[in-house]
Amino acid sequence: MITCISPIDGTTLVEREPLTSEDAAKAAARARDAQPGWAARPLDERVSLVRAATQIVGTMNDEIVPELARQMGRPVRFGGEFGGFAQRADHMSDIAAEALADIEVEDSGEFHRLIKRVPHGVVLVVAPWNYPYMTAINTIAPALIAGNTVVLKHASQTPLVGERLAKAFHKAGVPEDVFQNVFLDHATTSELIGGGAFDFVNFTGSVEGGRAIERAAAGTFTGLGLELGGKDPGYVMEDADLDAAVDTLIDGAMFNSGQCCCGIERIYVVESLFDAFVEKAVKIVEGYKLGDPLDPDTTMGPMAQPRFADMIRAQTVEAVAAGAKTLIDPALFPKDGGAYLMPQILVDVDHSMRVMREESFGPVVGIMKVADDAEAIALMNDSEYGLTASLWTQDEARAMSIADRIETGTVYMNRADYLDPALCWTGCKNTGRGGGLSVIGYQNLTRPKSYHFKKA
Repeated sequence: MITCISPIDGTTLVEREPLTSEDAAKAAARARDAQPGWAARPLDERVSLVRAATQIVGTMNDEIVPELARQMGRPVRFGGEFGGFAQRADHMSDIAAEALADIEVEDSGEFHRLIKRVPHGVVLVVAPWNYPYMTAINTIAPALIAGNTVVLKHASQTPLVGERLAKAFHKAGVPEDVFQNVFLDHATTSELIGGGAFDFVNFTGSVEGGRAIERAAAGTFTGLGLELGGKDPGYVMEDADLDAAVDTLIDGAMFNSGQCCCGIERIYVVESLFDAFVEKAVKIVEGYKLGDPLDPDTTMGPMAQPRFADMIRAQTVEAVAAGAKTLIDPALFPKDGGAYLMPQILVDVDHSMRVMREESFGPVVGIMKVADDAEAIALMNDSEYGLTASLWTQDEARAMSIADRIETGTVYMNRADYLDPALCWTGCKNTGRGGGLSVIGYQNLTRPKSYHFKKA
């Protein structure tokens, strides 16, 4: 059984039986049979159906918010994900006609030459639990709009999300075989990918999960989009707006109990601002309330699973043993234990420590003092990951120069932990490959097809 254990109290919340290998293959076959008819529908019709489904999800929000708290621990006070979910779906709907438009090369008396963008066919979306609606819609909306059919396999921690999305899309009028939510175990998923059941696979998750997807797809020439781990840095320069930098970077490190794809996991501060930054950061974190995510006063809920919290506890203990110093008093967080992990700030850290090298994906952040841009750039690039980086300065030219030398998919100036659907969401190194959202998201969910017609 695929089981969701609630991080609130360790009880079994949801159980679902995975499809057998035979039934999974039939589901993929139904998606393939339905795809030509779906792609033949006018673009405006596909866009309208996606917009309608998006709004139906919004009508469910009052039920979704506590449901998410029970499944993965995010406090209800933050209101769920519908704002970002709708923004992403609406933007991809808005740009569809332009992004998918034919490229006309020549239409003369002699030749008509053009390039069309045509759908891959069947797209498998393997979605994560940390932002289960927003990460899923990143691919679902443009894939459907582009004329693909979609098979969604959601994370076992958030199984109700896939069911909600399927209900909304079907109610909006998207045929059941065009958008399917399925429950699959890892072996069956790999079997389907290896058997060429899908024409494109989008996966968001761990590095090891991405490697498993690549191994399954080896030799099939299936297109892959992979967003994997991260260890995103922030760099605070001497001309930064200090209060804004502290507020944004610490929120980026701690929000959602640190379980954010582009969350801030390490911070580098110029020497002249270091002490003031750390003092302000500690004051913010000391004001958090760790507890039941169904309590509207709670600002930090449990991590999705106790083993995630235990891994971060181990990173922290190792760092302290190697000379790091913790700044947050455990007495302020009596709920700490099991999946409930108190937030922590570390100083006197360096890159010999796992907490500064390996992905934490939780409410802990190390803060280091740096002398200049050169040192900060070297440290930011000293990572196997490359999703985002956050630069804090009033000098855009300086930020651009630094950004050009940072090995990430996105660089922010004076903001962090944000996904702009008009920009390509992408990474490098062990963070993965491919790109979602923006015009480029459509390019990755389609293939170019050239037409060379010689007129009689």
